Amino acid sequence: MALTGPSKTARGAAGYRAAHQTVDGATVFRDPFARLILEPDALAEADQRARDPASRGMRLFMAARSRFAEDCLAAAVAEGLRQVVVLGAGLDTFGLRNPYREVGLRVFEVDQPSTQDWKRARLSAARLREPVELVWVPVDFERDDFSKRLQDSGFLPDRPAFYIWLGVTPYLQRETVFALLRQVARAPQSSIVFDYSEPIDNYPAERRQAMAAMADRVALAGEPWITLLDPYEIHAALTAMGYATIEDLGPGDIAARYYGPEHAQNRGGTGPHLVHARIRAV
Repeated sequence: MALTGPSKTARGAAGYRAAHQTVDGATVFRDPFARLILEPDALAEADQRARDPASRGMRLFMAARSRFAEDCLAAAVAEGLRQVVVLGAGLDTFGLRNPYREVGLRVFEVDQPSTQDWKRARLSAARLREPVELVWVPVDFERDDFSKRLQDSGFLPDRPAFYIWLGVTPYLQRETVFALLRQVARAPQSSIVFDYSEPIDNYPAERRQAMAAMADRVALAGEPWITLLDPYEIHAALTAMGYATIEDLGPGDIAARYYGPEHAQNRGGTGPHLVHARIRAV
């Protein structure tokens, strides 16, 4: 039986990370498994897309969001954290690379069962070993209680945890997004890194038409944007949930931090955001 595999957006993100390793020399984010996780046809398609100069911005953002998440995770591990949950993991390879396995960091990958089955088959085909500290947790975010599924898989809810949630929020119902953030907020000393996209009306007039066209394209591909968040809205919601520290990087902030010194004066801007939110200790 053929496996349906990851979504188009998950494949696309993996393709950008794979192309970044060669086209950009992995200047933002180094991932030795990025090109191994994709099947040959998908890798060739990603490399072909990378020949278009217009793809550079999205490719660098995909690399930067993984880098940001893992930079924040590194700080948490240094503080003693020993469990990380990758929500909607797609073709993310952190569970394979885990540089903290020697100190006991467990990685819980949470995703759709069909995606995980496809990914594990791909790992086998690429002769990549499944690390013993990598735990697969099949979940449908719109229907399942992911916290119960986590606990059934050995996750310790009374211990701090770090959550990575990238490339998912636009494709979920608004209440599902906020319900998950509230769930993370119930655990003291835990934190989450996620990304979100702003409403089209937030963009300058000269960019709205292009963003509307992009929204139409992803909708026609079967993966419409459902939840777009205003920065003021998400900050107010996170604060009300009990998140004590909220770092939000807009497009200019991301470029200034990761893309090179020529972007040092850039700040803010409308577009995709990266957030690191931490729960206050009790």
